Amino acid sequence: MKIVRLEDTHQLPFWRRPIGMLLMMALAMPIAFNTWIALLNNFVIEVARFDGADIGLLHTVREIPGFLAIGVIAIIMFMREQVLGLVSLVMLGIATALTAQFPSMGGILTITMLSSIGFHYYETVNQSLQLQWLDKGRAPQVIGWLMAAGSGATLVAYVIIVMTWEAFDLSYSFVYWIAGGITTAIAIFCLAFYPQFEAPHPQRKEFVLRKRYWLYYALQFMSGARRQIFVVFAGFMMVEKFGFEVHEVTALFLINLVANVLFAPLIGRVVTVFGEQRALLFEYAGLVAVFLAYGGVYYLGWGVVVAATLYVVDHIFFALALALKTYFQKIADPGDIAPTAAVAFTINHIAAVFLPVLLGLLWLLSPAAVFFLAAAMASVSFALALLIPRHPVPGYETRLTRPLSAPAE
Repeated sequence: MKIVRLEDTHQLPFWRRPIGMLLMMALAMPIAFNTWIALLNNFVIEVARFDGADIGLLHTVREIPGFLAIGVIAIIMFMREQVLGLVSLVMLGIATALTAQFPSMGGILTITMLSSIGFHYYETVNQSLQLQWLDKGRAPQVIGWLMAAGSGATLVAYVIIVMTWEAFDLSYSFVYWIAGGITTAIAIFCLAFYPQFEAPHPQRKEFVLRKRYWLYYALQFMSGARRQIFVVFAGFMMVEKFGFEVHEVTALFLINLVANVLFAPLIGRVVTVFGEQRALLFEYAGLVAVFLAYGGVYYLGWGVVVAATLYVVDHIFFALALALKTYFQKIADPGDIAPTAAVAFTINHIAAVFLPVLLGLLWLLSPAAVFFLAAAMASVSFALALLIPRHPVPGYETRLTRPLSAPAE
């Protein structure tokens, strides 16, 4: 496969440049993964008779490969990151296609593990490639556009599900086959038709854990912990408490996607103008309010309209997390990006390995308590974000380390 230096890619047609490939990957991944998520709660409740503890166990298994994402460092010793990302995308697509073929607890856990390996290794590499291939000045806005593109692709898939699920009496098997097949086809296309891009800064192929990145690591840990509560239990609540069916859950996801298409590019612009700290503080303050309100849905008996509104607002706030990526890009040694992406993904998933199953048990006692705990986690993230400088650079990673040459606040 031809190797092209990043600085020479302007000679290629736009669709064959790095941004073109990042766009193709951004379109491909959500089609499989988000279709899997959209159907999951109904699939496991209707077919496998899951309860809160079962869904917690499923998501604990799903997050184990994220905890082991550090293994990417070993793999890139003999495989290029770009190839690893696309192979992982193929694995995600195939596993999604096969999901409904194994409707037992053991089968669902096994196929979920394979799907998760593909998803988490892809996400680790994708984050690394974005930060290596995108200019620092343009990265927040371009990442916002990539997020919008992925949401747009998923939006099309969800519209099709909503319009055809009942009309054509679709099966879980058929939808999973189509979504997984499309993702696999796009990944194979990228493997076949894109050159190998060579970034100007070679990546260290070793374990990297630096003291000066401690705030980034802490924010990643807290992000992973509280996100599990949203991913695992917010959607599960809509099915278990309010009896949402597949097309209703998917319609709710559609609203989220439209919001992402509209707001993700704007969010990228906001991060560029106002900085990572202010964007993250706004996100974390909003999440505290949203999670407290989720608890109110159970504790105070608020209805389905409030719950659905919170679900959409919650999803919009999470889009601001791109600021955490660009914060690291600004403070990182260029050669640290790939190994640190793997380390950060592992840190992000430490809590994910045990939280879903433990909170699944807590859910059986008090669903509201699960969401109140998430609000406390978001509060800790808010406190940590106060330490991010207005203009972070290497040597000035936090407000606690201010050299003489620190930029003016």
